[in-house]
Amino acid sequence: MARKTKRPLWLKALLVLLIAAPVGVAVWLYQDLRHWRPEESAFPEQGVDLSRGIAGVNFEVLKGSGADFVYLSASAGDGERSAEFTRALVAARKAGLEVGAVHRFDPCVPADGQSANFVTIVPRDPALLPPAIELSDPGADCIDPVDSGQVRSELTILANQIEAHAGKPAILKVSREFEAAHGVAARIERNLWLVRTRFEPDYGGRPWLLWTANENYVGPGSEEPIEWMVVRP
Repeated sequence: MARKTKRPLWLKALLVLLIAAPVGVAVWLYQDLRHWRPEESAFPEQGVDLSRGIAGVNFEVLKGSGADFVYLSASAGDGERSAEFTRALVAARKAGLEVGAVHRFDPCVPADGQSANFVTIVPRDPALLPPAIELSDPGADCIDPVDSGQVRSELTILANQIEAHAGKPAILKVSREFEAAHGVAARIERNLWLVRTRFEPDYGGRPWLLWTANENYVGPGSEEPIEWMVVRP
């Protein structure tokens, strides 16, 4: 019966290194990405999207760590309003941050009810940043099916009504999925807010104004990951 050949110690060590190295690199890249944000030399104006919530957020620390502005969730659809919006607006301004309001568009319900929901909670205040309309739900689960023409029509009505209240053009925060489903970027002339971690997004087909550059940024000012964003210079 043949004996098994013993591997030299150096070969064993090399095999362990070859196995461990990719794991170590992956961990390093993950940790590096969590704390990454674009250089201020390239993007002087930077801020935070807090539309996922403000629990555990310290606005003064955010300001001190380099944020110039925040966007807060205000409303969604025709009946959902953020209970935190008014308090967060006051706290963010007290910390020296500029503030904008976000409405999450519901493709399943008419625009009139959605705009009424938005203006109920967001004050008519010229100091606010341009309002943003979040487009993340393509509407595949609507009880009454909607096509892209209907979605774009209601979205245009909503944007016009919100703009009449705000006195400023709205910004469309378009997800890749929504754009693929309805192609709003080329058909509705509004500034774009696009999302892609680390790499500049191009799915809008034209230049963006706002870019969420890290969807899960971990840094001073928040106990939970937040969305770090920049303004095109």
